[in-house]
Amino acid sequence: PVSPQLADSEFSPVFRLLTIFAYGTYADYLAEAANLPPLTEAQKNKLRHLSVVTLAAKIKCIPYSVLLEQLQLKNVRQLEDLVIEAVYADVLRGSLDQRNQRLEVDYSIGRDIRREELSTITRTLQEWCQGCEAVLSGIEEQVSRANQHKEQQLALKQQIESEVANLKKTIKVTTAAAAAATSQDPEQHLTELREPAPGTNQRQASKKTSKAKGLRGSTKIWSKSN
Repeated sequence: PVSPQLADSEFSPVFRLLTIFAYGTYADYLAEAANLPPLTEAQKNKLRHLSVVTLAAKIKCIPYSVLLEQLQLKNVRQLEDLVIEAVYADVLRGSLDQRNQRLEVDYSIGRDIRREELSTITRTLQEWCQGCEAVLSGIEEQVSRANQHKEQQLALKQQIESEVANLKKTIKVTTAAAAAATSQDPEQHLTELREPAPGTNQRQASKKTSKAKGLRGSTKIWSKSN
């Protein structure tokens, strides 16, 4: 880094030129060229490259008209040659859109930072951190909801499985009881049918027996008379 004490010395023009190469653009040099040391063609192209980097930090699609004005080039051919040199020097990466007359920047190197810009950068980083914390909080909330929903679904699944198991047990017991009922002794079943039900009137039973005997006797008499 250059000492700020040079700004108040006899080397102040050199110091100002160095600050332009560190932070400024080719347009800044042209505005103060009368008070600054002259530049060689290589130095001019170097400062033009850095000027393109400064523009790329603001917009990613730079019109040719803006580049021609800022770099003080005469025609598009000179501009495209300069951009190609910057690409080969790995100063920036991108493509030249000749149809739409613009430079599309994908990547560019960083420039030096002035001390007065540190507060702005700090504020931007703080805002970025706050945004990241808000996003992280939202993700954690979504994860919590997803876990809660998962637990509810698991509890419901266990409840359904328990009910199905109980139902299977009930069906199994009912089926076993029905099978046991249908496997009784047939003779015992017929005996139960022959025996009168408890509480049946004995007189009705004897009357039926008498009627049956009377019918048999009358049958015999009728046969003899014939």
